[in-house]
Amino acid sequence: MALAMPMFNLAPDMRVSRLCLGTMTFGEQNTFSQSIQILDRAFDAGINFFDSAEMYPVPQRAETQGRSEEFFGRWIKERKIPRDNVIFATKVSGPSGQMSWIRNGPESLDAWNITEAIDNSLLRAKTDYIDLYQIHWPDRYVPMFGETEYDPLLNFSSVSFEEQISALSRAVDAGKIRYIGLSNETPYGIMKFLQVAESGTGYPRIVSVQNSYNLLCRTFDLAMAECCHNERVSLLAYSPLAMGILSGKYFSPDGGPDDARLNLFRGRYVEGESRYNLSKARIRQAAISYCEIADKYGIHPVSLAIGFVLRHPLVASAVFGATKIWQLEEVVGAITVELGPEILADINKVHWRLPNPCP
Repeated sequence: MALAMPMFNLAPDMRVSRLCLGTMTFGEQNTFSQSIQILDRAFDAGINFFDSAEMYPVPQRAETQGRSEEFFGRWIKERKIPRDNVIFATKVSGPSGQMSWIRNGPESLDAWNITEAIDNSLLRAKTDYIDLYQIHWPDRYVPMFGETEYDPLLNFSSVSFEEQISALSRAVDAGKIRYIGLSNETPYGIMKFLQVAESGTGYPRIVSVQNSYNLLCRTFDLAMAECCHNERVSLLAYSPLAMGILSGKYFSPDGGPDDARLNLFRGRYVEGESRYNLSKARIRQAAISYCEIADKYGIHPVSLAIGFVLRHPLVASAVFGATKIWQLEEVVGAITVELGPEILADINKVHWRLPNPCP
């Protein structure tokens, strides 16, 4: 793994590795000992960017909530890693109603909930500040996690954009967070947050949006790309392997390893299964077609998937997960892959035939 890890200037004084290790398996699929080993190997490979969330690990439950942040903080302390050598990103949960153990739902993203979430994340991670703090999903109705059409009848009263960004601004002023970002957002949400920030109030500007982007989900390019390009907002592309589907592991005769996430948590992980449903023919057909392209050009399916995401000019970093060292090494090895025009043409043929089966 002695590869030079490319970096990206996410903010004027914040350089992040083009691969970001997501920690949402830490504390559920991965014990602390296993998590430490994965973090060590990622850091040794040049990854300095680590993403978490107050609700992690997944599938979410009261008994494990917050362990991912806790494990990350314990790793820094036990390994005596200088705090400014890593970029720590985490998120506040949006309104859910399904996680009663997180502020009764959470009920909303009002100022109290945001402030409480920040303070609790700081305590769990045993750190004085968070480099990038993100709103995990909006405090309003938007179609997401497999939904594709906006239904005006589902709209509900939500906390104002100004109240949300005002709470984040106070945390920036207090030194608790350095920069702010969004996740699972739409062009409308991005523009409203930017509008409030640029209204002369001195509020911080968002620097990133963390949305799904991979060979099976290119919806970012439909409208978000124009918005982010013109407003200088970088994409943190999560699920670059489409929850492991693009590795090809689920297409073996036995259906893949028992401990693969979609097998291990079958029926328990609604957010993931609603989007990455292998019973849908279009998803299987598209994923198998991409694996066949990788085979045609003699590269690993993981390299094809990661290479495709990192070639996007608006992608600052690909946020991936790994439950085993060898999975981490496969992803790290993909940073050297460059996809030429012929392979991109083959990819686009599949995309035109089976567009965005995992929106």
